[in-house]
Amino acid sequence: MANDRKTPCLPLLGVGKTTLVKEVCDAVVSAGVAVSGFYTEEVRERGRRVGFDVVTITGDRGRLSRLSAQSAAGGRECRVGQYVVDLQSFESLARSSGMSGRLFVIDEMGKMELFSQAFIRWPRNRRSILGTIPVSKAKPLALVEEVCSRQDVKIFMITKENRDVIFDDIVSALQECLK
Repeated sequence: MANDRKTPCLPLLGVGKTTLVKEVCDAVVSAGVAVSGFYTEEVRERGRRVGFDVVTITGDRGRLSRLSAQSAAGGRECRVGQYVVDLQSFESLARSSGMSGRLFVIDEMGKMELFSQAFIRWPRNRRSILGTIPVSKAKPLALVEEVCSRQDVKIFMITKENRDVIFDDIVSALQECLK
C-alpha cells in the first residue's frame, strides 16, 4: 500500500463490517484524525428487516431504502430486490456527511449506493478511505472491481471468526495510509 496521504484505503470485506467500521472510527478519532462519512444500518420492525438507513459519522440519519410497499420514493424507482432506494434522501444525507476529514468512511459500496452518480465519484477522488465492499454473490459490481484492482488498496477479509482480532491490523493499515 502506498503511503501517500491521499491514497484510498479500503480494508474491509465480508461479515460484521459495520460494527468494525464504527470501532475503527472511534480508535482513529481518539488518535486525533478528523473523520467524516457514513455507514448503513438495517431498519427492523417487529424483528423483520424493512429497509436500510444511512447514518453519518456525526449521527444524522436518513432513509436509504425500504420495502417497496413502504417506499416514499416518487418518480422512477431504483430497486434492489424487494427494496426501493430513496436516492434523494441518500444523496442529501451522504453529501451532508462532509468530505472535510482526513479519512472518509464509506460503508458500503453496494448496489443501492451505486444508483447515485455522486456516490460513484467519491471513491475515485484519491482521498484516504475506510470502506466496505460486499462479497459478490453474482456479477461483480464495476466500481468494486475498479477499486479492488488498484495498487494502493489493501483489503481484509472479515469473517465471524476473525472480526474480533483483526481490529489492530486495520488500524495499523489506516495509520500507514494516513502518513
